[in-house]
Amino acid sequence: MSKIKRNSFLCPQCRKLISRDEPRCPYCGFSRPGSRLKDNLLTRGIVNGEDLPRLIIYVNVAMYVISLVINWRPPSLSMNPLGFLTPDNRSLLELGATGAYPIDRYHRWWTLITANYLHGGLLHIAFNMIALYQLAPLVIHEYGHQRMFILYTLSGVAGYWISYWAGVPFTIGASAAVCGLLGALLYFGRSRGGTYGMALYKQVGGWAVGIFLFGLLVPGINNWAHGGGLLTGILLGYLLGYRERRPVDFFQRTLFAGCVLITVMGLGWALLSSIV
Repeated sequence: MSKIKRNSFLCPQCRKLISRDEPRCPYCGFSRPGSRLKDNLLTRGIVNGEDLPRLIIYVNVAMYVISLVINWRPPSLSMNPLGFLTPDNRSLLELGATGAYPIDRYHRWWTLITANYLHGGLLHIAFNMIALYQLAPLVIHEYGHQRMFILYTLSGVAGYWISYWAGVPFTIGASAAVCGLLGALLYFGRSRGGTYGMALYKQVGGWAVGIFLFGLLVPGINNWAHGGGLLTGILLGYLLGYRERRPVDFFQRTLFAGCVLITVMGLGWALLSSIV
């Protein structure tokens, strides 16, 4: 009995119990799941997707705090709650805000990535992180953590690229990436169908309508980025597939690693540029 337990472990990809001797996970197709390289402590920390949303939130909060600190100014006494603890625009520009102004004037195309981790106020980051905290586990459950991060990264980049071509001069926030997660869940619910799929589709569709109406009623909302992120999420949901239809393959794992790399490089460059 103890020998069977020692020879079994959780697949690093789908977290289901399998034999360590399996050449490929029978559930998700993950190659050589029991290899020492894939099962060491560092790799388990990378491929375990349960903590990925929390890590993204930590990075967003850290960038927000840094944006407040590097060009500190006293908190605004404005009665507008959206303006409470607002970073200076110079701080946001230095840390990677995107839009027509940073890209056309300074050729900062890398800001299409970094802008997804910057926020313009306490309520701004709170709303986005609450939405991320609620949506990301659902996306991970249906798509896996690697595809979730691909969706988050590429939807944010595409949303801000579309808003750049629409002429939005200066913009920040994780909402374009969050809308990409919404789009992927919309595609999943509609594609899967059934009681569960349609219930999820209607619930997420209600959130999408709420975001659209909020963008129409509140000035200063980047609806181009929201719409671009949503449509990109739907498209990527179709192209990447979800767990019930398609296991994560080598290309998607490579794309995931690429998204992690460009995010780390972009944020690292933004931090370095802000202090030089």
